[in-house]
Amino acid sequence: MIARDVFYIRLKEMELQIERIMDPSLKTRPVAIISSPQSSGTILSLSPEAKEDGLFHGMKVSVVRKMSHGVQLLPYNRSLYTRVNRYVYQAVSKFTPIVEPEGFDGFYLDMKGMRAIHGDMQNTGMSIIQRIREQTNISGMVGISINKLISRIVTSVIPEIIHEVQSGKEAEFLSSLQPPVLPSVKENYVNWLIRFLWIKQISHIQSMARRSDEFRTFFGSYAVQLSREAHGHDSSVVKPLELQNHVLEQTVLPEDTNDENVLHAVVKDLAEQVAFKLRKRRQLAKKIKLEIHYTDGYHRIRTGQIIRIDDKSVINVCRILFDKANERRNRVRTISLDVSDFYPYVNQESLFSTAESRDMAVSQAVEKVRLKYGVQSLQTMDVFQALGHI
Repeated sequence: MIARDVFYIRLKEMELQIERIMDPSLKTRPVAIISSPQSSGTILSLSPEAKEDGLFHGMKVSVVRKMSHGVQLLPYNRSLYTRVNRYVYQAVSKFTPIVEPEGFDGFYLDMKGMRAIHGDMQNTGMSIIQRIREQTNISGMVGISINKLISRIVTSVIPEIIHEVQSGKEAEFLSSLQPPVLPSVKENYVNWLIRFLWIKQISHIQSMARRSDEFRTFFGSYAVQLSREAHGHDSSVVKPLELQNHVLEQTVLPEDTNDENVLHAVVKDLAEQVAFKLRKRRQLAKKIKLEIHYTDGYHRIRTGQIIRIDDKSVINVCRILFDKANERRNRVRTISLDVSDFYPYVNQESLFSTAESRDMAVSQAVEKVRLKYGVQSLQTMDVFQALGHI
């Protein structure tokens, strides 16, 4: 099996680095880059010297001017940062064709299969940092793991230029860290409950998650995602620029299986997530691609289109595509849906109740719950039971 390697390149305080490259006199001065010179503007990036003066990210400009008269306030130069970001993107794209930018200062790289080409991943990471340095004079750091979640966290907690978390060590790596590094903890309710329970380390979340009923009682609709994050699980894919206007959903099965009940439940779960996102976009899709990856390295693809966006219709389309694609008896490792070529959805009201209008009404009722509590907060019993076995 080919190792799944995901790099996260973080160009820490990239905007500040660029300003200091453009004006070397700023290198030792307290500097803050602000969103607006108006009193309501906030600090977006700042130097260590400015931090020593008591300034911090998000501080209002009106407060900064009262606190510190020595700090140099610079406007946010979006066109300059965009230009440098483009140079960095071109530099990292030399190492893999699958690069997903995240803001101006972050890039995910899908390095699957690249060990055979580049060799040791840490040496490759160093080569990438050197290439960025040569082309832009910007310094950065690299996190390496099997998924996007861990690679990104690495660069926020490890001071080393390059650090790799070996496959299977994700939960161990996270255990001693503080909960706020997990995305779910940014949710107001989860953050409040973490502080209320005096949870200081992710290891405490991992222990609580073993008692699934109690854990679900505490964290409700956030329990499943929080548990996955606390154990370092993340199946999201790196999306290259040309796929930014795609809806991508993927499930990597923790245990390979050819159990049709489980596989149909996974397809149903993915289809409901796609339908939910299409309704939010109010769009239909001329193309949906279902892809199955087997344990022996083979894969199968079938394509179709989505002409209705209620849950039932999208599930039916995906189920048909899956049944056509799943021609082999081998166990399945991954199922993914890639939806593209969007066009507007126009809702035609009818005076009479039809099967289509009833299906849409049910989907919209479910959607209200999911908009409030998350896509995974409401599942049918067959999906809930089947996904509980994988």
